[in-house]
Amino acid sequence: MKFELLADRSEAANLVAEWYFKEWGRFSPDASVELIAAKLSRSMNRDKPPLLLLALDKDVIVGAVELKFREMDIYPDKEHWLGGLFVLPEYRGRGIGKILASRVIELARAFGVAMLYLQTEQLNGGIYAELGWLPIERVRYKGANVLVMELTVGA
Repeated sequence: MKFELLADRSEAANLVAEWYFKEWGRFSPDASVELIAAKLSRSMNRDKPPLLLLALDKDVIVGAVELKFREMDIYPDKEHWLGGLFVLPEYRGRGIGKILASRVIELARAFGVAMLYLQTEQLNGGIYAELGWLPIERVRYKGANVLVMELTVGA
């Protein structure tokens, strides 16, 4: 397994946008692959958030995760978010999601981020609970029931 930033493989933006649209497009009535790809273009950074990290297996892109900036508008005080964690169904169950999440935590720490947040439809916290994330609250956001979680990353 190898990892690359979207900034170094910009042609992957449309692929990731298709994944995101299929997985979460139903939550936004105005969503489209093109709109999602345009948003992802803002994540083509190397040295600051927002950025997107890709997981590759033998040069095949199999997963993605983002270090986002202010993901949920109902939490304007919460700046840095882990989001968009996606692994192709045929690659799930191999720990790739946990590795991607851990890599984003490392990047956030390197950027001096103190606290990370996320939202998940897994109301028990799923893999994030296993990685030490703590629940903040359950909310209904854009038509979905989600658990908002936090993780202390740095000092």
